[in-house]
Amino acid sequence: MVDGRTVLGRFPAGGPRGSWPAEEFAHARRLEGRPAEVVMDLATDTFLVIVRGVPRDRAESEAAATR
Repeated sequence: MVDGRTVLGRFPAGGPRGSWPAEEFAHARRLEGRPAEVVMDLATDTFLVIVRGVPRDRAESEAAATR
């Protein structure tokens, strides 16, 4: 967790046209009751799905389950 944010998933910015995998992943987490949001990491050119203020161990175990 960095600055109160935990990364649940990373998605390349160059996805196929019309494909929004980061948004779809975040939407699925929101349906589970998690306040997931998508942000852009300009340094790595990836979209990150994050939640704010979630304990690291819970978020890491959930992220591992989605791999």
